[in-house]
Amino acid sequence: MLSPNQDEHARSKDPVKYGELVILGYNGSLPGGDKGRKRSRFALYRRAKANGVKPSTVHILSNPQDSKAVNSRGQHSISFTLSRNQTVVVEYCHDNDTDMFQIGRSTESPIDFVVTDTPGGSKESEDSSVAPSTISRFACRVVCERNPPYTARIYAAGFDSSKNIFLGEKATKWKNTDGQMDGLTTNGVLVMHPQGFPEESKQGMWREISVCGDVYTLRETRSGPIRGQLAQGESSALQDGSLVDLCGATLLWRTAEGLLKAPTLRHLDALRLELNAARPQCPVGLSTLAFPSLPRSHSLEERQPWAYLACGHVHGRHDWGQRPERTRDREEGASGGTGGRRECPLCRTVGPYVPLWLGCEPAFYMDAGAPTHAFVPCGHVCSERTARYWAETPLPHGTHAFRPACPFCSAPLSGSPGFTRLIFQGPID
Repeated sequence: MLSPNQDEHARSKDPVKYGELVILGYNGSLPGGDKGRKRSRFALYRRAKANGVKPSTVHILSNPQDSKAVNSRGQHSISFTLSRNQTVVVEYCHDNDTDMFQIGRSTESPIDFVVTDTPGGSKESEDSSVAPSTISRFACRVVCERNPPYTARIYAAGFDSSKNIFLGEKATKWKNTDGQMDGLTTNGVLVMHPQGFPEESKQGMWREISVCGDVYTLRETRSGPIRGQLAQGESSALQDGSLVDLCGATLLWRTAEGLLKAPTLRHLDALRLELNAARPQCPVGLSTLAFPSLPRSHSLEERQPWAYLACGHVHGRHDWGQRPERTRDREEGASGGTGGRRECPLCRTVGPYVPLWLGCEPAFYMDAGAPTHAFVPCGHVCSERTARYWAETPLPHGTHAFRPACPFCSAPLSGSPGFTRLIFQGPID
């Protein structure tokens, strides 16, 4: 029984925070709002009681049903089916020193963070949501050490409701030189560790993580049958700024220390107020422009700034500079039909004309700089260093392609460098 003083101390003591996983493409929250385990960001805290597991006994079976581990709900295990009459089952036992968090598409109870396919910013038909998901139901697991330095490591695949991971006959699997079994999931779990994030950030190489947490070079295609080469000396330990791709959604890992240095939502709002206090004007309508408050940054407002992204000139919404239909259709056909291409009244440059939206997710920012640059073609606004970093970061797309995208909406960036410096006009009076 705790004394009143001990009880008060236990309540007041903040839980240890390992870090947060933030899904790229959602500007601060999911479209329908963050609810329960389905949200745009997920904080990992030290659990009241350790729930980590570690490999223990290995069984080689001619019939997988023979294994008590596979049938036992209390025992975690990984089954590697080699053929119809041979299965290797690795039993896992409790680990007092680690906490395990599972991520995937399934809404079953073993999943801590439910992640669904990110739309990707493309204006596709509503039917795109019907397409089958490429994210695994039990996609991956993050295992955090309960003691300093609280290292978090990522592993492909998660344990299902029966506490099992099954790698079937067709899954890519192998026996390591030390005799241990390992394998890859169908669409793979990819990881990129940057160097010097966020101060002097330099992108790392994309790698694939195995079920046992080893690091490999990429397969030829996302679900190719042959694994890549073992990446010697590389680790599955997540660093501040590490990206995890689940083939349908990309997650950013921010450490607790990294988040303390990142700008807060309050700081981003202060930058917005500072920008609005300068009373930028539309050079055409001479109306004063203002960015809407951050929680309302989802619907267009009357004084919303718009910009010509080819030149960066900021205006209010107006009908000037529309290209003659025939010319515009020809240009849009040549440019892939971006739509909204207009001629800037100030410099006659032709390009996308879009509303500007402030980037509201602080975890994506590289610094606390002023919102001076916008991504092309979506118009999300952030600091120059933030725009430059994401424009130079190739993100997995499809089965074997990579492309930079806006972190706030996942729209693929177009042109080079993929962002533009905004030119605001101050009040004339």
